[in-house]
Amino acid sequence: MGASHSREGLELSDESDYSDNEESEEHYEDATEDHATPVSTKTLDELDSKLKSLKLKYSSSETPKNLKNVAKLYLHVGGNTPKAKWIISQKLAHYEFIKTLKIEGDSEDDNEDEGFWVLKVGNNKIRARVSTDMQLKMFGDQRRVDFVDNGVWALKFFVDDEYRNFITKFQDCLFENVYGVEATEANKMKIYGKEFIGWLKPEESDDAMWEDADSGVWKGSGKTPVRDSQDLLEEFEEAVTGGGIQSLALGALDNSFLVNDSGVQVVKNFSHGIHGKGVYVKFDENDKWKGGGGSTPKKALLMRGETNMMLMSPFKEGKSRSTGIHQLDIETGKIVTEWKFEKDGTDITMKDITNNTKGSQLDPSESTFLGLDDNRLCQWDMRDKKGIVQTLANTSSPVLNWTQGHQFSRGTNFQCFATTGDGSIVVGSLDGKIRLYSKTSMRQAKTAFPGLGSPITHVDVTYDGKWILGTTDTYLILICTLLTDKDGKTKSGFTGRMGNKIPAPRLLKLTPVDAHMAGANNKFHGGHFSWVTESGKQERHLVAAVGKFSVIWNFQQVKDSAHRCYLNQQGLKSCYCYKIVPKDESIIESRFMHDKYAVSDSPEAPLVVATPMKVTSISMSGKKRGHGTS
Repeated sequence: MGASHSREGLELSDESDYSDNEESEEHYEDATEDHATPVSTKTLDELDSKLKSLKLKYSSSETPKNLKNVAKLYLHVGGNTPKAKWIISQKLAHYEFIKTLKIEGDSEDDNEDEGFWVLKVGNNKIRARVSTDMQLKMFGDQRRVDFVDNGVWALKFFVDDEYRNFITKFQDCLFENVYGVEATEANKMKIYGKEFIGWLKPEESDDAMWEDADSGVWKGSGKTPVRDSQDLLEEFEEAVTGGGIQSLALGALDNSFLVNDSGVQVVKNFSHGIHGKGVYVKFDENDKWKGGGGSTPKKALLMRGETNMMLMSPFKEGKSRSTGIHQLDIETGKIVTEWKFEKDGTDITMKDITNNTKGSQLDPSESTFLGLDDNRLCQWDMRDKKGIVQTLANTSSPVLNWTQGHQFSRGTNFQCFATTGDGSIVVGSLDGKIRLYSKTSMRQAKTAFPGLGSPITHVDVTYDGKWILGTTDTYLILICTLLTDKDGKTKSGFTGRMGNKIPAPRLLKLTPVDAHMAGANNKFHGGHFSWVTESGKQERHLVAAVGKFSVIWNFQQVKDSAHRCYLNQQGLKSCYCYKIVPKDESIIESRFMHDKYAVSDSPEAPLVVATPMKVTSISMSGKKRGHGTS
C-alpha cells in the first residue's frame, strides 16, 4: 500500500549496459503527471535492492586532469517501472553558474530566467534556474547531487573540493535569486537578523532543544522504523455522493463530512477509518451564496460540539476571499444563517477561518472563531448583540461581531493560520515568514521567523505549541518554538521574544525521483501533524499531499539529530525518509483522524485520503492483521 521512497545510499554505475549516447535514452520514459501510477511495495523494494547493488567504478584513465567545473552527468530513466535505472548521459560534462542579464523592455513572460542565476550543464542538456524547484539533494559521501530539470539528473564529482565548491556556489546563487542581493555575510545577517544565526549557519545552531522537547514513548528512540513493522493497510474506500469533493471536515466524535458543490456527505468514524452511513445533505438553491452565484464551499469548519458547520465560499469562483459564511445545522441538515463579515459598518473579506483552539470544535457552547485576510487577524462572534436569532428570511444577512483583532497598515500578506490547544496563533505569509501571536493579543507578533524564500501556503501547530509545520510548494519546514534562556528556563516563542538561540528548522523534502514522479506541476499542500487534543500527548506523524501522493514522515525520526538523512549535508538539515501512499487521482487532502481512533495494535490513528471522487481510509498497522470493520 505504501512504501518508503528514500534513495539514501544509492550509487551510480558505469557498467557496460549504461550507455552514454543519446539513443539509449529513447528506450525509457520518465513518469510525468499523466504517467505517475501506483506501484506496489514489493516492486519498490525490488527496485531499491537493484539500485543499491550497483557500485560506481572509476579507472585512473577515466579521471580528467582538469577537474574544475567538470563532472559525470547521469539521467534517471524508466520512471517508476521495474526497468528504472541511471544511465550515463555525459562522461565529462562541463557545468557553470551564469548570471543572466535583464533586458529592458522585455516582459517577464519573454524569459523567466532573465536577471537570475542559472545552472548550465553539458551541451545545453540542462539550463535550470537555481531554485527550490530543482529539488537538489546532496550525497556527500558519494560527491554527488541529484536534481530535477525536465527529468531527474545526477552530477558525480571527481574530487571532494569540487563537490563542496558546487554546493557552496549553488546555495549562494539560490540566496541571491530569492532575496535579490549578493550572498555576503553582511547581507545574510541583514535578511535574517542576529537572532536567527542558526538559520544562516546550522552548524552553529543549538540542536539540544530538538531532543529535549521530546517526551513519552518517542523520547530517545532515534531509530529508523522497520518498513515491515509499519505497513500501511487500506481499510475502506468510499465513492463520493453528489459530485467531486472540495473539502474534508474530520470529526473527533461520531461523524466526518465530505463537502462538494451541492451538499455534504456524512460518513461514520470507525477505529479503522471513515465510511458508510449513507446520509447526504443536499443544498437547496436558496442556500447558495447570494453574491457568488452558487460558488463551491472551499472551507468547512466544525463548531459547537460538531453539531454545526461553517461553510466559507469565495465571493466569485477563482477568487480566494469570501464576504461571509453559511452556518449549517448538521442535525437538521439546514443552513440556518448566512453571516456577513463587516467592520465599522463596512463589508470586508476573509481569506481563511479557523477554530479558536485546536480542540474547540468539541465545545458545544463555542460561538466564536478566528478570521484571516491579507492584512487582518481577528475573532468573530456569532452571538447577536440584541439576543435576537436571525435567519435567512431577513432582508439582509446578520453581521458577525468583530470582537478583537487588528488590521495591519502595511503588507503582511497573510496566507494561512492555525491555533494551539490554548489558543495561541500561528500565521504564515506570502514572503515565507511565520509569526507567533499569544492568545491575549493579535496586535503584535511575539516572534517572527524569517522566510526561506518560498510562500507559506498552509501552516499547522502541535497541540502543545512546541512545533510548527509550514507548507511550501517544494518542501515542508518544521520549526521548534522553544529555547532555553540565560537562566536555564525553557521559553516559548508565543509568550516572548526568543533571543539569539533559536534552533535551526528542519526541512522535509521529496527525493528528486519522487518529486518528478509526482508530476511537473504538482505542489505540496496541506501539511498536518497527527491530531491530538489532550495535554501531555505528542503528535507522532506528519502528512502532506503532493499530486497523487500522500507523504508520511515519522515525527520522532525527523527530530532525531543523529538520523542518517542528516549525515554529510550542508546547510539546513533535510529529511528524505518517508512513506508514500499513491492514488490514481490528484489528492484534495490527507489528514490523520483524531488520536482516540488509534487502536492498540497501531502506532497512529487512521489516515484519511480524499480525492475528488473517492475517500480512502488507511491504517498504520503495528503487526499483520485483517481488515477491520468495527
